[in-house]
Amino acid sequence: MTKHSAAEGSLRLILDGDALTANWRALDQRSGSAACGAAVKADGYGVGAREVVGRLAAAGCRDFFVAHWSEALAIADLVPTDQIAVLNGCSPSEVELAKQSGIRPVLNSPGQVAAWKQAGGGTCHVMIDTGINRLGVGPEQLDGDLLAGLDIDIAMTHLASADEDVPQNGEQLERFETARAGLNTRRFSTANSAGIMLGEPYHLDLTRPGLSLYGGIARPEMAQFIQPVVKLQSRILQLRELKAGDPVGYNAKWLCPEDMPVATICLGYADGYLRSFFGKGVAHHDGAKLPAIGRISMDLVTLDARGAKGLEEGDWVQIDYDLARASAQSGLSQYELLTGLGQRFDRVWQ
Repeated sequence: MTKHSAAEGSLRLILDGDALTANWRALDQRSGSAACGAAVKADGYGVGAREVVGRLAAAGCRDFFVAHWSEALAIADLVPTDQIAVLNGCSPSEVELAKQSGIRPVLNSPGQVAAWKQAGGGTCHVMIDTGINRLGVGPEQLDGDLLAGLDIDIAMTHLASADEDVPQNGEQLERFETARAGLNTRRFSTANSAGIMLGEPYHLDLTRPGLSLYGGIARPEMAQFIQPVVKLQSRILQLRELKAGDPVGYNAKWLCPEDMPVATICLGYADGYLRSFFGKGVAHHDGAKLPAIGRISMDLVTLDARGAKGLEEGDWVQIDYDLARASAQSGLSQYELLTGLGQRFDRVWQ
């Protein structure tokens, strides 16, 4: 058993760097002749963008996608800046930053295109909306000379339902094929993690996985080769013997069915472990299950410790955070489970 010491915290993520790179290589292989990039937005989906970029760049990744300029600047010393793309594009106030840094904006609207042209242009990327109706130049806006004169490296679109076998996937691909026919662009990109599994027509020149790099199962068949990257561990702060009928947690939503030991750990909804895990979450210690009981608090979770032997204050327990299973338990998406992980975790890379 691992005990607590004064030099360590009480909440940690154990992050498997080998699994991260193995996942990228598996997705790269399944991308066929297309290059495989990496979405590292939201601080590398919550695990730490700098560590992710360093490892994937060493593995051969050459295209990195973030959402905000602050995220791009945070990794700009790790790879050539022209390998970093900002998916949210750039406002007029950000154009000069883009031009000075060499980081590539993904232009998403006629307004962004106009601002980029007015500033003198330069190499950029363009998002074409083909049916998700979020960011992106709509096909109806491509008439005329909107993109004329732009030095476009990547023209991309984003699939709305690649995790399902639905007609929308083919419809989006067809719209993108129509739109790209009139574009003077070096590369084209369609597929996210799930889109890679839709096959060669979706791969084009570049794929852009995100979720599955970090252990997420974007489609059921990916469970055969995607490895978990993230493990959650928390230290036991307190052990108590409670009596039958004693309430546990806010609003007395859980009552002890018998005299029993209860363990309180250093984890809560401020760390991304939300109230939806009430009555569903589980921790483990030396092979024993410790179900979460009582409502999840901001900083604390209480566990039914009846199944554990030799448990002591200061011991570490592992939280069951298999992404697909935890998603089914909590009703949260795998994306939410990852990106919601708070900054109070010590992030320990192995």
